[in-house]
Amino acid sequence: MAEITVSGLIKSFEIGKNILDGLSFTVNPGERVGILGPNGCGKTTLFRILTGALDFDEGQVSVPSGKRIGLISQIPIFPEGWTVEDVLRSAHKRLYALSDRLEELTLSMEQDSSPALLREYDKLSDDFRRLGGYSMESDRNRVANGLQIPAAQREQLFDSLSGGEKTRVNLARLILEDTDILLLDEPTNHLDLRATEWLEDYILHFKGTVLTISHDRWFLDRVVERCIEISDGKAEFYSGNYSFYVQERQRRFEENLKQYEKDQAKIEQLQRAAEQMHLWAFMGADKLHKRAFSMEKRIEKLQRSEKPTERKKLSVKFKEREFEGDEVLVAEGLSKRYGEKQLFSGLSLSVAGGERIALIGDNGTGKTSLLKLIMDQEQPDEGWLYRGPAVRTAYLPQIVQFTKDSRSALDTMLYDCRCEPQEARNRLAAFGFRGEDVFKPVGALSGGERSRLKLCMLMGSDINFLILDEPTNHLDIASREWMEDALSDYEQTLIFVSHDRYFIEKFATRIWALGDGKITDFRGGYLEFCAWRDRQTALQQTEKTVQRKEEKKKPHLPNQEKQLAKIERDIARLEEKIAAVDAQAEEYAADYQKLLELGGQKEALESELMALYERWEELHG
Repeated sequence: MAEITVSGLIKSFEIGKNILDGLSFTVNPGERVGILGPNGCGKTTLFRILTGALDFDEGQVSVPSGKRIGLISQIPIFPEGWTVEDVLRSAHKRLYALSDRLEELTLSMEQDSSPALLREYDKLSDDFRRLGGYSMESDRNRVANGLQIPAAQREQLFDSLSGGEKTRVNLARLILEDTDILLLDEPTNHLDLRATEWLEDYILHFKGTVLTISHDRWFLDRVVERCIEISDGKAEFYSGNYSFYVQERQRRFEENLKQYEKDQAKIEQLQRAAEQMHLWAFMGADKLHKRAFSMEKRIEKLQRSEKPTERKKLSVKFKEREFEGDEVLVAEGLSKRYGEKQLFSGLSLSVAGGERIALIGDNGTGKTSLLKLIMDQEQPDEGWLYRGPAVRTAYLPQIVQFTKDSRSALDTMLYDCRCEPQEARNRLAAFGFRGEDVFKPVGALSGGERSRLKLCMLMGSDINFLILDEPTNHLDIASREWMEDALSDYEQTLIFVSHDRYFIEKFATRIWALGDGKITDFRGGYLEFCAWRDRQTALQQTEKTVQRKEEKKKPHLPNQEKQLAKIERDIARLEEKIAAVDAQAEEYAADYQKLLELGGQKEALESELMALYERWEELHG
């Protein structure tokens, strides 16, 4: 039985224009599906319809009864005064309700031990155990740690968090819920590489069904099994991941273009034949009119097909300034702190002309701060930086600002870049600003639109050192490809911060991995870096294993013998205590509150016992 069935779905927000126009598809249990399409095609609208948050005009949407759908998209509003921990705990509200009812039943059974109460208690106890009631705390810790939500942040008010932090917490809440179908709308937008990799691993092991909207092409390649593209309100199907989708879409385009060209040639041939038959009919062969009319009907059918179109390649390129000299950038002994937090110290780096460097690392490690030091926007606490005299730098920050927010995109280009109106329009069009879009005030642009406009402006400068901070962060796939087209022909020095692994692998020839206040400088692409990092991790694990084995081979000293004897006595004592707790559990089988207390005691004793076993193994060698 299908997990999700959508049939003939129609939805419009304005008369005469359907954003979804007969959309139909099915998703089977356990499938991981990518929902693709340009911004505004109706992807998020579809998700809101699936959750019941939005009505549709026509069609059918079917999800089996009892299936729970979880959506991570817009951040829900939580009660005032809720902490992050309250939000995470809300994922287990069903379990807390069960716990409360079990407590009520325990009290009731002290006065009334009727079979009905006992049956309800047994059923709810089983449900509580089966749904993970005894592991709620450890589950919250596991997910929070995986998504890098530290303990200190869990005590903060949810409303005090940034937008990115709220998204991360809400994603954790969704993962913790007992959900059968996950709908993920741009889940990696505010995650760094480590958290994104954790989420990918979670999705790959998730037993339920996943539908995801994402502009992260690497993420789509890793987690989805097939793609559904929404085009003109209808569904196009691709039986593979994102890379398969790209190749198959291009193949279909070329096939449709060939068919279109064949149809055009056929139309021309039929038009000539129809005209000739009409002429002969006027000369006395009246029956030929009928054949000519039949041909014209065929022509009419063939003319209904539109010419296939593909995304236009970016036609505007960077104006590059040729670099003269040996070094673009030299840094020695760089240190930077904010208050008591030391971001990095003792960094010594050099950059030569033409290098393409990806600066990667977890959020908060100081990547943007390092870029600001390079740009002289901030000063180091220790150390120094030097840029060559021939270096001409351009910088695209994460948060883009313009000189005057009330100016239109076109006027901003004219004032700040001092270019001719036609050149300004051409460059804006190449970056997706067409028609009325060029007259929109820059203050009203989205984050992605502001980044696109700023990059468009930078392309008019004579530069040989380009610095980009999260250049693809707010861009859809088409805009990312426009940016990649622009950068593909740029041959000068490039340093960029990014969590977009597709983008990193395409451009980086060198990796700076910032972490623990130091930089790992790796010369090579991203995949090579990942392979090297995995080898280093495996080597460290091997060294630890060898070290443990060597320690075990050491002869037992008299003191070790005494320790072993003591540990063995402690193990026997703990095993007796655990057996006693088990006996009490049988005695209080109908007392839910007492069982919870005993369960906690047993868990603590077993944890202590495992630690003793590990210590015994170390000493026994």
